[in-house]
Amino acid sequence: MSRLLAAALTVALAAALAVGAALGVVALLEATPDQPNTPLITYEQTDQGS
Repeated sequence: MSRLLAAALTVALAAALAVGAALGVVALLEATPDQPNTPLITYEQTDQGS
């Protein structure tokens, strides 16, 4: 019976650790500022006079 209890506690602890790690990763991703959306290549606009 103690092995079953130890296994259940290990599973519960592992699940709690996984959920905490996932929430931590999400919090870190949301904390980083958004990168500016600037194009690497720009093309000159020419007036074609149509």
